[in-house]
Amino acid sequence: MWYLCVFYHRLLDYRKPEVESLANLFGAFNGGDWDSDGDSSNRENNGNIETMSLQWRLPENHHPDSPFHFVYLPSEDMARKIANRSILVKGVYELWGEGNTHEELEEAIKLYPDDRKLPYLTSESTFKITVDSFGKVISFEEQNDRIRSLSYIPFKGRVNLRTPDHKFWLMETDDYGSNNGLPPVVQKRIFFGREVGSADRKLLPTYQLKSRTYLGPTAMDAEMAFLMANQALAAPGKLVYDPFVGTGSILIAAAHFGAMTMGADIDIRVVRDGRGPNCNVWSNFKQYGLPMPLALLRADNNLPPWRPGLKEVFDAVICDPPYGVRAGGRKSGGRKLLKGVVGPYTVPDDKRTDHIPSTAAYSLVECVHDLLDLAARMLVMGGRLVFFYPVLREDDTIDTHFPEHPCFELIASCEQILSLRYSRVLLTMVKIGPYTEEIAESARIKHLEFKENHLKWLEDGNLRTAVFSPADPQLGGAADAKLGKDSKPKYRGKYV
Repeated sequence: MWYLCVFYHRLLDYRKPEVESLANLFGAFNGGDWDSDGDSSNRENNGNIETMSLQWRLPENHHPDSPFHFVYLPSEDMARKIANRSILVKGVYELWGEGNTHEELEEAIKLYPDDRKLPYLTSESTFKITVDSFGKVISFEEQNDRIRSLSYIPFKGRVNLRTPDHKFWLMETDDYGSNNGLPPVVQKRIFFGREVGSADRKLLPTYQLKSRTYLGPTAMDAEMAFLMANQALAAPGKLVYDPFVGTGSILIAAAHFGAMTMGADIDIRVVRDGRGPNCNVWSNFKQYGLPMPLALLRADNNLPPWRPGLKEVFDAVICDPPYGVRAGGRKSGGRKLLKGVVGPYTVPDDKRTDHIPSTAAYSLVECVHDLLDLAARMLVMGGRLVFFYPVLREDDTIDTHFPEHPCFELIASCEQILSLRYSRVLLTMVKIGPYTEEIAESARIKHLEFKENHLKWLEDGNLRTAVFSPADPQLGGAADAKLGKDSKPKYRGKYV
């Protein structure tokens, strides 16, 4: 059945991929309805994982960045579960009618089948009608006038504004053009429908960073962490791993959705000490009453601690790798702590308690290669790798050639524009093939080709230089003058 899906007007690239991931989680593509154990609905086909997508269409005269979309879902129960868990879906509605005018809307609602309407209009039920708008403001008096104009709908129940049995929405867009920064609409459109499900927006204030017990300089904001957890299909019975765990923001979102969690970080002061016994990663989970991580490891992504032969442990790997803007990557290495030491350095027993291992710079290209190799080895078939990748913008576009690996299929790339010349893209990959030594060698060759051809600006601190240096070359900046101080971005919706 086709449902009207209304999004919050933010993070536009992330909206459809999130809904499709949740539909996948809830079994939309495996021939059935909601799968109670939350298993991924990627289907195996002759040993390969087959990824699916939903059917979408736009309302008449609407721009692709419009918050209004129609989506085809197999059942109302699934539509409700997707809406209730989503971060960017404002609501999903059974549409009773739409039109460019209220007269057209009335005609459409009267034509909608009675057997679909009447069960929600009985005298035993309670209801509420909400008037909403996009691109315009409707006064309280105008809202009441619009509600009274719906008198042709045979409501027999009582109005209940607090806990109604059924919620109805009258939603309008205006013919405002594109001068106000919103996606252009040629004609106004009016929708009326029954709410099937809506997002829990209390979730984000509950987990907001400003009230978090333990924070670091690169802590992932709550909204993005929950989006990443949805992309990774975090659910009860799943094991989620973050190899750059920091203060645990991503794992907190995964744990909220019932997943078991595990993390690692190269900085032992972060995962072991925090800022004291009541201000550390563990206290963040305690703050929200979430299950504690199974383990937090001091581990180097460049030298993973897993024993040889260990494979297919995690259901998802979610992370925000260090790429040198707010913090640079580190790996084991650096100078020797004691002069005259030959061979591997062994920490004396009397110094083990307070010892902090030395580290060396860890370039982005090396970090991403190690991450892909780790995920290819340690993810189960159909498991997901979700991570951020930085890109530089030129002429309002980005290079869309992202890191690849023979074991993975890229199913979503969602751009978040951070400045005129810098974006980060959330990449979602699905493991489609087993990890072998031959695959590892093929991936190494692919990595070397990628390093040579696509990372000229992203290596060894150049990304930070490009982000923070002046855009005007006369001022000594490293970035292209095409994004100078007088240039203005074209409308892309994501600036709103």
